[in-house]
Amino acid sequence: MGKVLTLTGGHVHPAEIRAQVDRKAIEGLKVVFINMPLRESAKPTAMPEGPLLLATNLRQNYGVDASVIDLNAYRIVDELSQKRELATGRHLTHKEAFDLIAMHFSVHGTPDLVGLSGLITTLRWQEAVVSIVRALAPRTLIVSGNGLATELKMGLFEYIPELDGVAHSEGDDVIVKIAYDAAMVKKYGWSSAVARGELAPYYQGENAHGRHRLLYAGARPRSDKKGVLPNMPWADLGLMDQDVFGRSPRQMIMDTPAWHATAGTSSAVPWNIEDLIPKINTVSSRGCPFSCYYCYRGAQGETLWGVRSAFDLAEQILYYRERHNIRFVAYPDDNFAVAIPRIEEMVPLFKDIVSMGIRWGTHTRMDEGADARRIKPMADAGCVYIGFGPESANRDTLEAINKGGHTLSMGFEGVRVDGRPWEFPRSMTVSMRNCINYGIHANCTWIMGSPGETVARLKDSVAFIRWQEQLYELHDSPAASVNKRMFTMTWYPGTKLIKHPKVRQELNRVFGLNFDPNTFEPVMDDAFYRYCLELDDATKVLEGPNGEPLNFSDMTTDEFLQAREHVDSGDIFKILEM
Repeated sequence: MGKVLTLTGGHVHPAEIRAQVDRKAIEGLKVVFINMPLRESAKPTAMPEGPLLLATNLRQNYGVDASVIDLNAYRIVDELSQKRELATGRHLTHKEAFDLIAMHFSVHGTPDLVGLSGLITTLRWQEAVVSIVRALAPRTLIVSGNGLATELKMGLFEYIPELDGVAHSEGDDVIVKIAYDAAMVKKYGWSSAVARGELAPYYQGENAHGRHRLLYAGARPRSDKKGVLPNMPWADLGLMDQDVFGRSPRQMIMDTPAWHATAGTSSAVPWNIEDLIPKINTVSSRGCPFSCYYCYRGAQGETLWGVRSAFDLAEQILYYRERHNIRFVAYPDDNFAVAIPRIEEMVPLFKDIVSMGIRWGTHTRMDEGADARRIKPMADAGCVYIGFGPESANRDTLEAINKGGHTLSMGFEGVRVDGRPWEFPRSMTVSMRNCINYGIHANCTWIMGSPGETVARLKDSVAFIRWQEQLYELHDSPAASVNKRMFTMTWYPGTKLIKHPKVRQELNRVFGLNFDPNTFEPVMDDAFYRYCLELDDATKVLEGPNGEPLNFSDMTTDEFLQAREHVDSGDIFKILEM
């Protein structure tokens, strides 16, 4: 290959650097991707598509010996899980994870590169896994990617100094350069690889402990002028067929429905599990052009938005149907319904898929759900589930989290719930009716504790849930098919929620976080590190070092905790009596 492009004259898209990598330079390289555990209180519902896509690309196009360990696939039901009251089972212990990784390395060979994948909530696990990999393979190049890496970037080296690299944003192109760098370090050693310029343009020098560091800038694979993403290899699910102890992570995940009350997620449906499995999950679009203050899009395209073609989606389903006999497809991206032409193209392309009995679900915005031009062709193409994220039914709360624009665009509708008058955003009420009319089950997710939220404002959301129950019962759908769970408003690094003064005030008071007065970016000190370690299940209330709950709302601490208790105990409608 010779020396790669430098960044002189501005940013270079990683596709240009990837194009210079000679397949022979990385052919035969051993690469292991390790996906971190998430949300122990819920079953693993999603195949780790990101690591699988990267592994599939390296294997098919470059002859790399790539494999995947999904630590999130395991939920162990035993005395320990029962003692901890984890109904769906517990994560692997660190010892069990060590044994799994060690055996994987023994069977597949010591890797030249280990890529870690995980959200911001996985900092503690990534620390543990880096220690495990270093103990088993001291010279292996270790690079962290996905959400945690994208949000913290260079700051992650401060918390996990044994890392060699951090890769932010989308990794489809830059993973080839990462593999090349691993091959060059293996061939020449660090000092010679640096001196030869092989590690440019991502080499960042050494840290205070003499460890070399690489910061990789990923980017969106180049789309066409209409924003359609290029066709890329579909994830090879065969990489998850069987782990080194004979278990099938693929089957465990495919046999868990993406949306169902038993999964422990914020979803409820009127169907039996058998109607929803075996299933696969795959994104149909990347990125989001909107800026809800609580949401982070950095790991999947930032504010860019691009779609896969209807033809590519249809071909992928047929491919997985033939190999894995799937019955359901989950598209977890939030903006499926933005492009009406693509939805219309899906109707004839999905005709045979519908006739096979395969159904699918996805997420859209409330104002899109109120548009029959979108909902009807989605239903005709086999869509039976749409997850909406209204988060709140209150005008002031929606505006406080920058969710008001689209949700409030249609005004309000007055309704009566159990004899009491309420006003709900019309986009929400019309979306529910549209979905019912076209045979789609609508699931809403909610957040409590937003800045400025009072008990009275929270009641609007709870009343809407009750209205949704009554609407469903009128159409012979049980009340149990209405989601009554709520997330707790949480600040995740990189989200714009930090611009709200109450959020910064409470983070400073409860966790001791400090912020740059001009940019409001957090100071990455010990307090910030401790805060990141606390991030976990988004339903839980975070507690500071002194046990004080983190509450961004205008509810008193007692009101906030009482409301949270009503939600967690299944008595959400008691909030209407507060």
